[in-house]
Amino acid sequence: MAPPTLITLSTVLLFLSPTIFAYSTNDVKSWCSKTPNPQPCEYFLSHNPDHSPIHNESDFFKISMKLALERAKNAESHTYNLGPNCRNKLEKVAWDDCLKLYELTTLKLNKTIDPSTKCTQDDQQTWLSTALTNLETCRAGFIELGVADYLLPLMSNNVSKLISNTLFLNKVPYSKPSYKNGFPKWVKPGDRKLLQTTSPASQANIVVANDGSGNYKTINEAITAASSRSGSGRYVIYIKAGTYNENIEVGSKLTNIMFVGDGIGKTIITGSKSVGGGASTFNSATVAVVGDGFIGRDITFRNTAGPQNHQAVALRSGSDLSVFYRCSFVGYQDTLYVHSERQFYRDCDIYGTVDFIFGNAAVVFQNCNIYPRNPPNKTNTITAQGRTDPNQNTGIIIQNSVVTAASDLKPVESSVKTYLGRPWKEYSRTVFMTTNLGSLINPAGWMEWDGNFALSTLYYAEYKNTGSGSSTAHRVKWAGYHVLTSTSQVNQFTVGNFLGGNSWLPATSVPFTSGL
Repeated sequence: MAPPTLITLSTVLLFLSPTIFAYSTNDVKSWCSKTPNPQPCEYFLSHNPDHSPIHNESDFFKISMKLALERAKNAESHTYNLGPNCRNKLEKVAWDDCLKLYELTTLKLNKTIDPSTKCTQDDQQTWLSTALTNLETCRAGFIELGVADYLLPLMSNNVSKLISNTLFLNKVPYSKPSYKNGFPKWVKPGDRKLLQTTSPASQANIVVANDGSGNYKTINEAITAASSRSGSGRYVIYIKAGTYNENIEVGSKLTNIMFVGDGIGKTIITGSKSVGGGASTFNSATVAVVGDGFIGRDITFRNTAGPQNHQAVALRSGSDLSVFYRCSFVGYQDTLYVHSERQFYRDCDIYGTVDFIFGNAAVVFQNCNIYPRNPPNKTNTITAQGRTDPNQNTGIIIQNSVVTAASDLKPVESSVKTYLGRPWKEYSRTVFMTTNLGSLINPAGWMEWDGNFALSTLYYAEYKNTGSGSSTAHRVKWAGYHVLTSTSQVNQFTVGNFLGGNSWLPATSVPFTSGL
C-alpha cells in the first residue's frame, strides 16, 4: 500500500446549473439532517428538478440514490474531459484508472436503483459499498503516483459523500440474499454437473494451450472469444498446464466466466507490472476480474516484479459472488487485491510480504495457507483492509486456515516482525478465527499504520485461534481490537452470514463450511 497522505478535498460544488427548487428549505434540512453528510444533501436536493414528494424514509432513500447516480454520471463525464490536461505518463495512468472506476460506479448505482433488479437490501449495501470503494481507489491512484496536485481536486464533486449517505440510509440488520431455487440468477441448476466434472477439458467451451494443442495459445484470445458468446450461462475456459506470461482482464460485461487449470504450480499465469515500474497498484494486476460470478480453480496467479518494485498485484478481484478454489497467489507487496464485492477463497495458498491480502471486499478465506515471505525491511503485514465508511458491509475474514513462514522466511524468522494486519483505512475490519497462527506472529499481533490513525475506529478481532503465535496475552490494547469468546459474537462473520453463502455457494460445487 502507498503510505497515507492527508489531503483536503475541495468541497466546492462544481459544474452545477441551478434549477428550480423542488422542496422547501425546511423539508430539505429536516431530511438531510438524518444523514452523515447533510451539506451536499441539502444543496443537491434543493436544486434537484425531481418534484416527487418525500413522505417517508423509503422516498428519501430513492431520491438520495437518484442524486448519487446523477452526480456520478456528471463526474464520469467530467473525468473524461480532463484527459487532455494530463501532463505526463503517470497522470495518464491514474486518469485511465479513474475513467474505468467511474464507469463501474455508475453501473453499480444503476443496478441498485433499477426497479427491475431482483435484489435484497444486503445486495444493495454491497453494490453501494463497491461504488464508494471505486471512488476511493480513483483518488488513491493519483496520490500513490504523486500526481494529485491539481487533477484530483478538480475531480472532487461530493459523489462519495452522497453515496455514503445512501449507505447510511440503506443499512439494516443483516438479511441473507434469497434466490429462486437457491441459485443466483447467473447460474442454472444444471450447471452443477458441469462444475463437478473431473475432466474440465471435456466440458470446456474453450481450451487454451500454449503448446498449440487447444483452441487458442493465449488466455487473452480466449477472453476475446468469450466476449462474443451468446447467452449468459457459465462459460468455462480450460487452461492447460504451462506458463502464460499475460496481463488479463475479465471485464464487467463478461459474467459467469470460469478459469480451470491443471493445478497449482502447473497452470501458471504470470506478469510483472508494478508501481515501481510505472503502473498504479490497481492496474498492476497480472489478472483482474470484474465480471460477476467468476470462478477460478486449480491455477497459480503470479507477479514477479519482486520486492524492490513495491506494490505488484498477482490478482485483483471486483467480481461479485466470485470463488477461487485450489488456487495460489504469489508475490511480495500487495499480492492479492480483494478490491470489492463478495468473494470466497477455499483451499488456496497466498504468498507475500507487505499488506499482501488487501482491499475492501466482503471476503472469507477458508481452509487456506498463508505464507509470509522474507521482506526487505524485516517487517511483514498480512492484511490491510480498506473500509472507509462504517456502513460498508465489507471485511477480511480468515477462518480455519494456517499462517506459517514461507521457505525463504523460515531461516530468518526470528529477525522478522510479522503482524496479522494494519489499518489501511479508517474503518478497517479484519477477523482471524479458528486459525493456526505460527510462531512467526509478533506477540502484539497487529501493527499501527500511522500513529493513532484508526485505532479507535477499526474492528480487529481474534476467535479461538491456535498455534504458538495465537496467544492474546500481549496483544495491542487498541479500542478497536477485540478478543471474541462466544459464538454469538463471531457468527456474523461466518460464510453463511457474512457472504450469504448458503444461497449461492452450493451452485459452484466448491466445498465450504457455512458456520464455525
